[in-house]
Amino acid sequence: MAGVESAFPTKRLSVPTADPQPSFLVFGAPRIEEAEIAEVEACLRSGWLGTGPRVAQFEQDFARWRGVTPSRVAAVNSCTAALHVSMVAANLEPESEVITTPLTFCATVNAILHAGLTPVLADVDPHTQNIDPAAIEAAITPRTRAILPVHFAGRPCDMDRIMAIANKHGLVVVEDCAHAIESEFRGRPVGTFGDFGCFSFYVTKNVVTGEGGMILGRHEESIARARILALHGMSKDAWHRFSDQGYRHYQVVECGFKYNMMDLQAAIGIHQLARVEANWQRRRQLWERYDQDLAGLPLQLPPPPEPDTRHGYHLYTVMIDETRCGIGRDGFLEAMNTARIGTGVHYLSVPEHPYYQQRFGWRPDQWPHAVRLGRQTVSLPLSPAMSHADLARVIEAVHGLIPA
Repeated sequence: MAGVESAFPTKRLSVPTADPQPSFLVFGAPRIEEAEIAEVEACLRSGWLGTGPRVAQFEQDFARWRGVTPSRVAAVNSCTAALHVSMVAANLEPESEVITTPLTFCATVNAILHAGLTPVLADVDPHTQNIDPAAIEAAITPRTRAILPVHFAGRPCDMDRIMAIANKHGLVVVEDCAHAIESEFRGRPVGTFGDFGCFSFYVTKNVVTGEGGMILGRHEESIARARILALHGMSKDAWHRFSDQGYRHYQVVECGFKYNMMDLQAAIGIHQLARVEANWQRRRQLWERYDQDLAGLPLQLPPPPEPDTRHGYHLYTVMIDETRCGIGRDGFLEAMNTARIGTGVHYLSVPEHPYYQQRFGWRPDQWPHAVRLGRQTVSLPLSPAMSHADLARVIEAVHGLIPA
């Protein structure tokens, strides 16, 4: 309104302010560059946001990068979906037992349940934190039909021993590679050993689409079925129904799910995948700096990668034993949060959650290694988006909480 501004004094009063807090360091923040932003904008302007040409390109790029044909991969909307669809496509009998690790995210076990199967837990190796092949062998029963190993934190499981067990007993292997897109065992990428490999592109993962996943299959016919299952059981996706090639009729050939990836997600993933090696190198630098600067503290640090393997460097997990560190795990988490530094817990072991205890009668002490690790673990920030100053800030905070 005209004349109102002159009715107020022009002199501004200075108000004392407290020292500004440091910005919150987000745990696992992705590194997003201009290429992703431009691709997303182009996708929005194209009018094609759902499953279409960018998903097809992302699948082709992923297949080329992993050294397989595009007919052996299928993009979906999460690694959970990838695990679920893979187990359905494997034609396992209802209620069959699937052996997996107790030190994993709940999605691993939930996918087994959603596939109509029965999870069986085998304890982890306390050194690698991966499922122990000897524990797998001990858990096999006449009802066992599959093994679901998780390549924890980016460290590949011992796939030679796991595949030997699977071949001996005629078991399907579904690899959970959510943490391990770059990982290799004896020069071979993880996800290519079993019948299926399942990958995650969640916002904290090494390749990001926001939400998203990928299935890599040994057999083309299994992936063809997984692709159909991931989109309502329809014989054609939207791109093949509504593209400029003309309308194509579809048929529903199975009772499927709504698990398809969108072009809007793939627009991010195309450029993330193009930088996968550079981002891996940056995470390795951060990892080595953590190793160097935390070595004198009474923390249990991650062991070095095993010979003839490639670690994905996804999670830098340290173990906090209160008797040695002078602070408990949860106290450490709270103190880091007060310092405005995000951390993670990977993971409270599966049998500690009430749902599984009530459904299966699981007692945590049945898997002592996973339970101890789950009660002590903290994941420190690790992301190619982290600066040297971010890293120094985390290291300084840890030293302040756990003196040498």
